[in-house]
Amino acid sequence: MLPALLAWALLSAAAPPGAGGAALRFRLRGSPARQVSPAFLSLTLDANLATDPRYITFLSSLKLRALARGLSPAFLRFGGTKTDFLIFDPKKEPTFEEALFSDLLAKQDASDRCGFKPAPLDLLEHLQSQWPFQEMLIRGEQDRKKHKNTTITRSTLDILYNFAQCSELQLIFGLNALLRTGSSHWDSSNARFVLDYCDSQKYDMSWELGNEPNSFRLKSGIYIDGFQLGQDFIQLRHLLSNYSHYRNAKVYGPDIGRPRKHTQKLLRSFLKSGGKVIDSVTWHHYYVNGRNATREDFLSPDVLDTFIADVQDVQQIVDATVPGKKVWLGETSSAYGGGAPRLSNTYVAGFMWLDKLGLSAKLGIDVVMRQVFFGAGTYHLVDASFEPLPDYWLSLLYKKLVGTKVLDVSLGEDHRRLRVYLHCTNEHHPKYRDGDITLFALNLYNSTKYLQLPSYLSSKPVDEYLLLPYGRENILSRSVQLNGHVLKMLDNETLPALRENPLSPGTSLGLPAFSYGFFVIKNAKAMACI
Repeated sequence: MLPALLAWALLSAAAPPGAGGAALRFRLRGSPARQVSPAFLSLTLDANLATDPRYITFLSSLKLRALARGLSPAFLRFGGTKTDFLIFDPKKEPTFEEALFSDLLAKQDASDRCGFKPAPLDLLEHLQSQWPFQEMLIRGEQDRKKHKNTTITRSTLDILYNFAQCSELQLIFGLNALLRTGSSHWDSSNARFVLDYCDSQKYDMSWELGNEPNSFRLKSGIYIDGFQLGQDFIQLRHLLSNYSHYRNAKVYGPDIGRPRKHTQKLLRSFLKSGGKVIDSVTWHHYYVNGRNATREDFLSPDVLDTFIADVQDVQQIVDATVPGKKVWLGETSSAYGGGAPRLSNTYVAGFMWLDKLGLSAKLGIDVVMRQVFFGAGTYHLVDASFEPLPDYWLSLLYKKLVGTKVLDVSLGEDHRRLRVYLHCTNEHHPKYRDGDITLFALNLYNSTKYLQLPSYLSSKPVDEYLLLPYGRENILSRSVQLNGHVLKMLDNETLPALRENPLSPGTSLGLPAFSYGFFVIKNAKAMACI
């Protein structure tokens, strides 16, 4: 195998000036086609991390915090199936591990809650050694669809909030919706305990209620229709109004699954009943079943395009019931069931992830929450050893280079396997200026493809950020290289520089077989970006 730097140098030489290729068409004047939230790419932590609250202590890791901070600004949703099986007990003593971290926090000055010393390394290493067994227990619960209630303590909330705050993320906490009165109304007494405590600590948080209500009957034997769920959200909004700290807090929901027929009916009924009290409509999307997904699924334009119809189905319902309400992907990844082993945690998963980001912004989704930043399964951005995986580096590049303004781009010919998206460049990037534009592209062909800029941009300098797999596994590798340099943290608190490769004006933009990358066109003077 060629050394990484040499292989990349040969690739660069394969794209000479004027090489031709698929012609790009841009619309750079007038207003942007759309605009998304500054926190467009956001994150989740699955509530199953608290199945045994000892493992919440993972969030004390300085390395995890540094990696999460790299993806700020973003929301951090603490939710998932386990949301509806968590019971908060303000009087219960924390686990030994939680108490140890809480003591570290308590010793810090209130103005410097992020300057703490991390939990002892040997404690984290011990928990890491036990984590595979805990993952098996979590997976067993999911497979059997028999979920047990778990009690969480004040320390659980303290650690979770401190992680979000010190990672510069906005926490969204999912409340248990399966606590019911005899008349099937939501029993908000436990939520009141949570709010009492978080308000006393002045925790700045947003809220959800329940997870995938379309599957409540399957998970718990309890059926809640859309009308009742809407009334439950009205009850939550009223409850929040009793707290000075949460009177104006955001509420998101209903976090339905993919919009199948019965789920569409539930969503429509929910929005008619309680849609006015939520700030954004949330729904979940996965392409395939992680138990039988294949490498070909991850590279199939047919699979990628199924997402479009789902977005349109949700938006049609929202437009007909609560027009103007923002729509979020409240939880999403490649494959449900925890991800597809040896696929969802490798370079090949980036095709589904990057295409979903591109399509979501283009189709009007305001926020996309990636399942999961860290935790059980194989669709995580950071693995159990706190090592970033390919989708983390892809997300980091997206955050640094892609702005909130969405532009129109098309190819001269119909290339479903050559997929392109265009945004104004991130206005906060120190290297780039207003009017610069960022193109990102995916090549699903088994051969190198070239993109040709319009003639009026052919004299502009371009910075290339090409992500390729690193290692013998090729696209199934868990390591990536950017412009020939393998990406890895410099130490536990320092991310590497994301160095560009300057292309000569007029050079075609080359994408090797099964690859993806970003191209910043400098000095484009796009009126939509100024």
